[in-house]
Amino acid sequence: MGKIILRLDRVMADRKMSLNELSEKVGVSNVNLSKIKTGKISAIRFSTLEAICDTLNCQPGDILEYDPNAINDREGD
Repeated sequence: MGKIILRLDRVMADRKMSLNELSEKVGVSNVNLSKIKTGKISAIRFSTLEAICDTLNCQPGDILEYDPNAINDREGD
């Protein structure tokens, strides 16, 4: 089975936005945004995804990518 890959770091870099700035604008803690940025999460609330997309002026597909060939290390979830 494939894997969802998070590309938040790439979008943030394209927009030249720091984790602290995004955290303040989205209203999500640095710790939680850092986990999203590094892909160390198994779920994300739509409200959080909407706030991130609104702040970064992007689409969910800019942040989320599906790789059907990647090995999913969360298969038991």
